[in-house]
Amino acid sequence: MPLLRSDTADKFIVDRRKPHRNSDVARAVRRTRDRLSQQAGSLDFDRELLKLHARAMVVSAAAIPLLVLTVAAVGRFAGLGNQVAIWALFTLLCYTIVAFMARRVERTEAAELDPVQTRRDFLIGHSLCGLGWAWFAWLGCATCQVDQFHVVKAMVLLLAMATTAVMASSLGGALLATFAIPVAVYVYAVLRLWMPIEGIMAALLVAALPFFGYVARHLNQASWMVLSFRSEKDALIAEVETAKSMSDEARRRAEDANLAKSRFLASMSHELRTPLNAILGFSEVMANEVLGPMNNPTYRDYAHDVHESGQHLLDLINEILDLSRIEAGRYQLNEEPVVLVTIVEDCCHMMELRARNKDIRVIQEFEATLPRLFGDERAIRQITLNLLSNAIKFAPSGGEVRVRVGWTAGGGQYISVKDNGPGIPDEEIPVVLAAFGQGSIAIKSAEQGTGLGLPIVQGLLDMHGGEFELHSKLREGTEAIAIFPLSRVMEELPALPTKAVAARRR
Repeated sequence: MPLLRSDTADKFIVDRRKPHRNSDVARAVRRTRDRLSQQAGSLDFDRELLKLHARAMVVSAAAIPLLVLTVAAVGRFAGLGNQVAIWALFTLLCYTIVAFMARRVERTEAAELDPVQTRRDFLIGHSLCGLGWAWFAWLGCATCQVDQFHVVKAMVLLLAMATTAVMASSLGGALLATFAIPVAVYVYAVLRLWMPIEGIMAALLVAALPFFGYVARHLNQASWMVLSFRSEKDALIAEVETAKSMSDEARRRAEDANLAKSRFLASMSHELRTPLNAILGFSEVMANEVLGPMNNPTYRDYAHDVHESGQHLLDLINEILDLSRIEAGRYQLNEEPVVLVTIVEDCCHMMELRARNKDIRVIQEFEATLPRLFGDERAIRQITLNLLSNAIKFAPSGGEVRVRVGWTAGGGQYISVKDNGPGIPDEEIPVVLAAFGQGSIAIKSAEQGTGLGLPIVQGLLDMHGGEFELHSKLREGTEAIAIFPLSRVMEELPALPTKAVAARRR
């Protein structure tokens, strides 16, 4: 069975799988999605789309200028003369203007942008670039050495159109503003010649313009969806952070309240114990008839009941105060070298009478020659007595409790107390490890405790740097293991030589 450990002070285990716990989160998600669906086409989204377009133009600012320079170089080599160079300079100037405009928009905060004016400026810049491509579409070359010159121009226009469709997809209408005039000019120039191959290229350009417009529109929708998802993510993260802050504040307040409670109980030990000592002392005097006999035996029985109830209440207060001091960090360890086997053996002798009354055998299996342990003897005794008390309480009549002390695999020392009682169900182990927690078997049992024994054991072991393990199986029994770390084990020092040995050495 896996090792389970409880770090909570609450005895009630919350089932986090219940769907009602996620209803608030679901409502928050729905509200965020509704808010985002209403933001479609808003100024914030328009500004973000313009920022995306500006960023794309800056990142790919050299793509189309390189194409222009390549075309100009090839045109000069083919014999187009100075007209292709002048066209290249004009087109590069237009794209430089668009690049500077994009850089300015990218560096400007989104809240400071005027979407309408910025969009108009971008469309004007792309229209200027379109005038450059229209100039290119009108260029003629009667003496150049390139066959089918109009076909080459159509291929260059298609390449520039595809590049612009990808680059300017975030700005709706940018492709049409750039290449509507160049395509019209090309078609007009080809119709004057009326040659079949040029007519096919003109038809291809006319068909390519709406096709690339369709592609750019879908890329624009993809950009809008990216912005929507990013906005939704930011909103959800903000809501989660808000909920986390509220949860942290509530947890901090709960921890402060719990610490205040622990400090209060730890400081009230004298005030709580003083009246109980008087109740116990006077009830014991009355029950033993120290000052004289009682004529009514019922009064004597009442005195016995008062004494037993007061003793039970004192034990409960002592356990609560011990746990409170541990939680408040006010439990002081009086550490000294101790022999673990000796302490456990004494505790077994103390619990022997209680075990005999239930016909339970206490089997001791102690490993010999264990070195001393550096720890608090009182705390180790309390750990052992709590484990033995639980084991004897739930062991059946005629059963056995096996107590072992030995080495751990890591070089530390351990105390193991195992009974053959009814065991603990898996789902109840966190409950019994919590403060005031009791399993269903303990609740049905005639011997009910306070539910503080195991939490005190865990706290005392934590103060020693140790660990507590609880293994249980239904109808087979439970084993509780208290582990002390290697750092608590004291090394054995070699014996000093006697006078005779020292004399022989000399």
